[in-house]
Amino acid sequence: MCDEQYIRYRDDTKVLAAVGACVDRQTGRIAVRLPRELAEAAVAAWERTEDGAPGTETPEQYALRDGAAELALIGLAITERGRWEGEEVAVDLDVAAAGAAVRAAR
Repeated sequence: MCDEQYIRYRDDTKVLAAVGACVDRQTGRIAVRLPRELAEAAVAAWERTEDGAPGTETPEQYALRDGAAELALIGLAITERGRWEGEEVAVDLDVAAAGAAVRAAR
């Protein structure tokens, strides 16, 4: 690929960020319901302590750690503002956290 393509990609990324800023202003948080088992696993990810900083990572390892961090942030949201209703939890998730979960499912 030539440098011109990467210049266009950088410009595209700036537009994507601007779209994200517009979406964020309109949505902020979205209400979701999660089964107890998934909610408890997310909370456990939040409460887990990892020893030491990560060393050099492959792109795959970085992606795995990033996904685990997104799950932990969902666990934080459940801990702070989740409402347990029987076998489900209702929680307002930041749209970015909800989007990360949807991307992981795809």
